[in-house]
Amino acid sequence: MESPPAIALRRFAPDDLGTALAIQSAAYPAFLVEPADAFASRLMLAASYCLVAARDGVVIAYLLAHGWPRESPAAIGAVLTDGASEVLFLHDLAVAKAGRGTGIGRKLVVQALALAAEDGLAAAELIAVAGAAGYWRALGFCESAVSAALAAKVAGYGPEARWMTRAL
Repeated sequence: MESPPAIALRRFAPDDLGTALAIQSAAYPAFLVEPADAFASRLMLAASYCLVAARDGVVIAYLLAHGWPRESPAAIGAVLTDGASEVLFLHDLAVAKAGRGTGIGRKLVVQALALAAEDGLAAAELIAVAGAAGYWRALGFCESAVSAALAAKVAGYGPEARWMTRAL
C-alpha cells in the first residue's frame, strides 16, 4: 500500500485565497465566514504569520495569524492595517475534509507560534469559536478573565466563543 503524499507547510500566498475561502465556507457557520478582502489584509500585515498546508500542491488547511495589539480582537470581516505587534493573534484555523485527522491544524499552529517567538513575541491570543475551546486547550491555551469591553467583542463571535491565551 502506497503512503499518502507528504503535507508541506508554507507561507499563505495571495494565490491561495480562493481555496482558503472555500475551506472557510465549508468549516464555519455563515455568520463567521469572512470576505476575501479581510483575509487578504492579514497576509499584508508586516507581522503576518499566515500559513497553509498543501498536499500535492493543493491547500488542505490554513491558519490566519498575525502580530496585533494585546486584547484587541478585530470584528468579524474587518479589513486590517498595520498596528502594534504586542502578541500573536490566531484569527482563524480551518482544515478541509481531505486534511482532517492528519494533525495538520496542530502543525500549522506550532509553526506560527515558533515563528512569532523567534520574532520576540511572548504571548498568543485567540477567540475559540463554535465549541473549539477544548482543541485550543490541548495546544496550551487557557481561558482568562476579560474586561467588559473585551467580553463584548468576544460575544460577536457567537455564544460559544471563548477568549484564550498562552505564553510562547
